[in-house]
Amino acid sequence: MTVLAALIAFTLAAGLLTITPGLDTALVLRTAAVEGPRRAAAAALGIGLGCLTWGLAVAVGLGLLLAASQTAYLMLKWAGAAYLIHLGGRMLLRPRHAFALAGSGDRKAVTALGWAGRGLLTNLLNPKVGVFYVSFLPQFVPAPVAAGPFIALLALIHVVLGLIWAGGLIAATRPLARALRRPAVVAALDRVTGGVFVAFGLKLALAPR
Repeated sequence: MTVLAALIAFTLAAGLLTITPGLDTALVLRTAAVEGPRRAAAAALGIGLGCLTWGLAVAVGLGLLLAASQTAYLMLKWAGAAYLIHLGGRMLLRPRHAFALAGSGDRKAVTALGWAGRGLLTNLLNPKVGVFYVSFLPQFVPAPVAAGPFIALLALIHVVLGLIWAGGLIAATRPLARALRRPAVVAALDRVTGGVFVAFGLKLALAPR
């Protein structure tokens, strides 16, 4: 795989991942609907900073590990493939039919900086983000490219996609919130994303180094 092909493939896959409803989407939508666009934008920035922090941590650790050990590479490869297939299979077989947009119940006034902190902590305290990055990002690293810097670039692309999507969520809060309350929409997004995850898991398992 060339560098350009890897970047295009990752952007497409990460874009699909970004628009699939999850904790980050819920936080941005809820904040935009209840607190207003400025605070929602701050929350989105905090989430992006959290993703970038996870991405850089994974890039540094994986870059050193993969360069040093073939055994570590194989263990990571099979663990990542198993995780992606498990995650995708669960989404295919048991898709959600509801997506909660409810608030946390905390009605105290929070500044934009406070919402940025909430977005950051929501992301940093979710170890699934780190696990997913470890499983997902390495398979998009072309063979002749240094793993660490390229993984950091992929994480940055994911953050940029997330901020673009968050901007769209904020601009269209009400219609998107209505769509995400439709069971068919939520189930369809889960099934499509689950299929992609299974495909990438199989690709990771079968690919040579």
